[in-house]
Amino acid sequence: MSRPLRTLLALLGVLLVGACEQSRPAPAPKPAAPAPAPRRFFGQPPDGKLHVYFFDVGQGDATLIISPTGRSVLVDAGPGTASLHLASRLPELLTESLDLVVLTHPHADHHGGLAAALGAVGAKKLLEPQLPGTSAEYDALLTALGGRGVEIFSPAPSPSSPDEPLRLPLGGGAELAVLWPRAPAEPLLEGADALELNSIVLRLTYGDTSLLLAGDAREQTERHLLARQAELGATLLKVGAHGAEAASSEDFLQAVHPQAAILSTGPTQPGDTPAKAVLSRLEALGARIFRTDRDGEVRAESDGQRFTLTPQRLPEGTQESPAYVYVGQDAPVRPAATRDEAPERTEPSAHPAREKVGLSRFGKVVELGKAPTSQGVDIDLEQDTPSVSRSSRPPPKPPGKKGTQRYVASRKGKNIFHLPDCRNAKRIKQENLIVFHSRQEATKNGRTPAKDCKP
Repeated sequence: MSRPLRTLLALLGVLLVGACEQSRPAPAPKPAAPAPAPRRFFGQPPDGKLHVYFFDVGQGDATLIISPTGRSVLVDAGPGTASLHLASRLPELLTESLDLVVLTHPHADHHGGLAAALGAVGAKKLLEPQLPGTSAEYDALLTALGGRGVEIFSPAPSPSSPDEPLRLPLGGGAELAVLWPRAPAEPLLEGADALELNSIVLRLTYGDTSLLLAGDAREQTERHLLARQAELGATLLKVGAHGAEAASSEDFLQAVHPQAAILSTGPTQPGDTPAKAVLSRLEALGARIFRTDRDGEVRAESDGQRFTLTPQRLPEGTQESPAYVYVGQDAPVRPAATRDEAPERTEPSAHPAREKVGLSRFGKVVELGKAPTSQGVDIDLEQDTPSVSRSSRPPPKPPGKKGTQRYVASRKGKNIFHLPDCRNAKRIKQENLIVFHSRQEATKNGRTPAKDCKP
């Protein structure tokens, strides 16, 4: 083969290879990395202090507690008109979902904003008093939350320690104690205002400082707590029933003896609220009064020795927001058992918190030592909580074979199964309900027993 012919064949081969290369499909571009999800929470990391925010929600109640280790508790969620405010304010203060929500009682001005608030931040557990005769709206709210995996439990004391309150450790030495209600250890209070009479009453402690949150409890509730000598003494008081005259009795306020009192009130608060008589009794104790309708959101911070309170709005005639400091006491105050046993009232000192004094069982002023160590039951917010059935919302009745034990589960959420009368089982929506006719059938389905009802 001549040299020109070999050169021509080589050129043709190069052209054919190039054509083949051009005919090959171009490689598909790599998918772009998904954009990072926007940060949902913006709160500061734990700083070793206790923080409490008394939100300005108008006619209603909403308080956020953040413990020294970052545990978070929302006590009530205001009326429906507070929904947007809570949905935007909570992410500013939290670093993750709420550990606990407490609904003190089933009135709309305390739970109306909860759906929107939890839609923004979520929650792990919910404590509510489990009162009979609640509204369909309230029942639907709890059913929806249970369907979203929120564990709902009651403030019942431990059967092994029925005289002790339910205690909720929040980390870093901070603790919530549920003073009322205490069913089934004690029967619920009866009366025309049964929902308010059995409102959850909480006492938050951290070091030498404490805060009493009275919910919407009434004077009858206060008398009952006084008679059973509950630990009521507190540095700060979240005034019960928005300052209504039906609460904050003189004996009760004497037992609490707060240095500052926070009133959650709004421009449309019904009736003469806060009542002039309540304000006068607080002033007589020397307690400084903070009102959300006047001062806006009130922030409280404790280092374990003192509370520092800062109102959102500037007092008239000032150019910068002042901080009010209240020194904590070393021990809880024990109230007088009854009005008849109470001693003559003594004038409060100029700095009552600096003196280690309090009320003994019979109301006399005595020197107090360190607070006794409580043997109350602890509820770990990281673990499943005990389930208690509720008479006003009967458990679901799934179909099954007569004479057999049935178990239920949800198509969504955790891979667990329950007894049909379990508290969390009745939160399962009908369309998500799965029924098993034996434990073996449930376990073969990949389910594990729930820790609350232990099926």
